Amino acid sequence: MVALIVSIFAAVVMVAGVFWYKDRRPVGTPLTWGEAMLAATYVYLLLFMLYAVIPHQWLNWADSELGWRSDKLLVGPEMAFTGGQGILEWALPMTITYQVIRDIVAVGIYVVFLAGNMAMWAMWQNRGSEAVQEEPTSEFGRPLVKEGVSV
Repeated sequence: MVALIVSIFAAVVMVAGVFWYKDRRPVGTPLTWGEAMLAATYVYLLLFMLYAVIPHQWLNWADSELGWRSDKLLVGPEMAFTGGQGILEWALPMTITYQVIRDIVAVGIYVVFLAGNMAMWAMWQNRGSEAVQEEPTSEFGRPLVKEGVSV
């Protein structure tokens, strides 16, 4: 569990670093070769944390400490014959093990990270679109609207 919490914390710190840098980098600034290599390495490590380390740590924790294996039944008709008490065993005529729940949570982790990944791409690409709207000016660069007068 400690490894899962540390990996989540490291990923949150890395994502916060992306947001911090997004606000500091001016739009349209040329990128040097060194900056591009550093950014590519950073993004690779972030994606590695999100899509490899965190799901792995979740599966490890669920298998070892929680004991969510295929032999531990959550719901199933055979639980009535073994004398076990499952959750909603009377409503679902199928066998659901804790391993299925573990895998559904892992898929949910991937879905959340993919949605966050796409949202971060959109925020990075649109970071200059919320620029201040300029007032209309004349050919000489003077504002067309007098101060204190609203149109």
